[in-house]
Amino acid sequence: MLIRRERPDDIPAIAAVHRNAFAAQYATTNGEARLDDTAPALADPPEVDLVRRLRDNSGWIPTLSLVVELHDRIVGHICLTRAAIGPFPILALGPIGVRPECQGTGVGSALMHAALGAADALDEPLVGLLGHLDYYPRFGFVPGIRLGIVPDRPEWTSHFQVRPLTAYEDEIKGEFRYADPFYEL
Repeated sequence: MLIRRERPDDIPAIAAVHRNAFAAQYATTNGEARLDDTAPALADPPEVDLVRRLRDNSGWIPTLSLVVELHDRIVGHICLTRAAIGPFPILALGPIGVRPECQGTGVGSALMHAALGAADALDEPLVGLLGHLDYYPRFGFVPGIRLGIVPDRPEWTSHFQVRPLTAYEDEIKGEFRYADPFYEL
């Protein structure tokens, strides 16, 4: 398994990762989720469009868009983008996607560790996300409210989590704001 920065020629494979990773949540064909790139065309999950829109946004950070390459094939992707808490620049995580046939094999965990390690090495103070309450705490995420950080959409509060990094300081509190594409879904 190789984890590396995304390259321009990876864009179609990254879209396929998110399309397949999230297909079961959004669309089915004859009761079966679309799990390969040759299945009949269905509406893409919103994560596919989100990544495309983020790439065109000022919050995009190319050094923090990572892929997992396994046997010369892209099987996972994660990106961290610029977000803010008041005047403090911080990071938002998401989406993270792993092809269904590679889920449960450690690819997602490896991506998480690589992304958080890269963010920490770049002296970023904090990463925020909306995500599953049973999955992300294993990577050090805690409910944002615990640190005085809340999402700017109250309905997101229950699943909003943050991960303080080495450069985190206690005065980083307040309302978390994602890059604009997160609000355009």
